Amino acid sequence: MSDQIAMSIDPNEDPYGSLGIIRNTDGSITRPQTTRPFSITIPDKDSFVFMKDLVINLAKDMWARIVIPREVLNSETKLPLVVYFHGGGFVMAATVDTPILQKFYATLAVEIPAIIVSVDYRYAPENRLPAAYDDCVESLYWIKNTPNELLKKHADLSKCFLLGTSAGGNIAYHVGLRVAKVSECLKPLEIKGLILHHAFFGGNERTKSELRLARNKILPLNVCDIMWELGLPIGSDRDHLYSNPMVEIRSNENLFDQLKIQGWKILVIDCYGDPLIDRQIEVSKMLKEKGVQVVDSFSEGGFHGCEFFDDMKLKDMALVVKEFVRA
Repeated sequence: MSDQIAMSIDPNEDPYGSLGIIRNTDGSITRPQTTRPFSITIPDKDSFVFMKDLVINLAKDMWARIVIPREVLNSETKLPLVVYFHGGGFVMAATVDTPILQKFYATLAVEIPAIIVSVDYRYAPENRLPAAYDDCVESLYWIKNTPNELLKKHADLSKCFLLGTSAGGNIAYHVGLRVAKVSECLKPLEIKGLILHHAFFGGNERTKSELRLARNKILPLNVCDIMWELGLPIGSDRDHLYSNPMVEIRSNENLFDQLKIQGWKILVIDCYGDPLIDRQIEVSKMLKEKGVQVVDSFSEGGFHGCEFFDDMKLKDMALVVKEFVRA
């Protein structure tokens, strides 16, 4: 199905163009100017969800989109909170109002059901890692201290999960490791688990799935390499711990101590049509060996981010996440 998706630019032929950037002769990049209007978005009345946008940090152009099932708006019901970090390889100028994300939010919010808070973060190379991690940690403190009545009334802050897709999955993993060490400072926000959806991990040594799908039209290897080159700290290679979690997992025996003490669990979701599948399997296996509670869901076929384009796969994913959150 990935070949059937209309791609305006073939990433194998023009990888920079597919990322929405221009590589200049001096090595710098130019990004088309875009304006990001602040708005409060309320879908049509027949929609199953209510959405509202709020500023997190105006200086960093960070904001959040809150997604709430409409059926709970006039009740005292509190639902689990899912904080969502979108993808984009740390480089693409994706935001919480990117069109393909809207059905994703709504489906998860209704099917789990849960309150979804999707948050923005700065992108590279203007702001290289760990800037995105810093921003997403900041968003958790913003949620903790929020004066927003919708969240205070309908979100159960004691049942929070961090969910991320692609680069967002990488963020969920690293932010989770960070905040597990300072969990007391986040209360009443209490994280119960991480959901890594097609997480964007890498490494210097190619995996079999990366080589098998090296020229796929969704996430080819040349695009992965460019995103890591632009996203990682200057001078780093793909075995940096931000890219390759196995490096730190193997070298730090106590890495997951706080996750285990607090009873966190991790859900790893991917499909065999994703070039990153071998990395997800490796990480999942190692987490289990380290004593972390892990649930994995690896489906046949598909492609990187397929749930944004295939309603059935999105529905299946929502059911997997529902079971994980509700367990």
